Amino acid sequence: MSRIVVLGGGFGGVVAATELRKRLGKEHKIIVIDKKQDHLFTPSLLWLIVDERKPEKIQRSLNVLNKKGIEYLNADIQRIDPVKKTVFTSAGETNYDYLIISLGAEIIRDIIPGYRDGINFYCLKGAEVLRDELTRFEGGKVAVVIASTPFKCPAAPYEAAFLIDAYLTKKGIRGKTDIAIYTPETLPMPVAGPVLGDAVKKLIEKRGISFNPQKKLVSMESRELSFEGGEKFKADLIAWVPPHRAPAVARDCGLANETGWIPVDGKTMKTKFEGVYAIGDITANKLPSGMMLPKAGVFAHGQAEVVSNNIAVEINKDGELKEFDGQGSCFLELGHDIAGFASGNFYADPKPVVILKNPGKMWHWGKVAFEKWWLWKWF
Repeated sequence: MSRIVVLGGGFGGVVAATELRKRLGKEHKIIVIDKKQDHLFTPSLLWLIVDERKPEKIQRSLNVLNKKGIEYLNADIQRIDPVKKTVFTSAGETNYDYLIISLGAEIIRDIIPGYRDGINFYCLKGAEVLRDELTRFEGGKVAVVIASTPFKCPAAPYEAAFLIDAYLTKKGIRGKTDIAIYTPETLPMPVAGPVLGDAVKKLIEKRGISFNPQKKLVSMESRELSFEGGEKFKADLIAWVPPHRAPAVARDCGLANETGWIPVDGKTMKTKFEGVYAIGDITANKLPSGMMLPKAGVFAHGQAEVVSNNIAVEINKDGELKEFDGQGSCFLELGHDIAGFASGNFYADPKPVVILKNPGKMWHWGKVAFEKWWLWKWF
């Protein structure tokens, strides 16, 4: 009997555990550990902030995994010992033969002075707060701020700006509102290349949204954004993406490198420890271009399929090993029931080859369909 432990019940964790259960006999145990009780379909937080989704519609209980023959343990992960092959949790110790780490990136707000004056829309509570603030908003200056890189879901801040623009237009107060994006990036989603970045920048400017690149946030006390170099911007409403880092359990057990993320073999997602894999946002996955693979759910999903397949092949001693190929895609919500769609090969040498399709209603409804498919397929 083999014991496979999956840390995290997000995109990668759920896919990995479910696919392993399909491929392995019942004598092999699969355990998912997560401190959260619910799986949150995070792309839909963007719709929630403009009151187009309700929280209960974009969540599913992780207890559903138990009905699939997967043991779900609702506990805090306290420590990983990759030498002794043991995970220590608030519910006790769990040994493993294979470990899949899919813990994502954690948000650290309090290193930015005045962080309470910004609304972190990357979590459910923050998205609800931003929705309520937008409901009450009567005009003024809105800032969408990216504090630092890397951060998960690289398109989300830009989608948020587009959706806020559309929402305030519908509300009839867009003419009384200035919207500005501040980012340390040179262009939107720079890893995808300058052609895509320029295309998104033009869409931003076409909507009358100010794009301010290469701005590193220092503080935002009293809703005054301060950046390196002394530039300041006083806002009435701040929607921000706080700094990200790997969870402490990954940084403290010898898995992470000097960047604070877990380095992996980009094709197999293996770490330097035998039987230990890392997938999704927690990884440091260097591309041929020298940049890092973006932190996005689509990559966690693809990597989970590769890892689950390869573990099953090893255990069953049957089948063909697979490699992650760097293919990825994402929707770009623009509001007004319109979206764009970007896809391509991020492993292409010497740089990623990514194409942005012309925006249209078809891509918006494609994202709606994907949301419904995801929650049906995996839960």
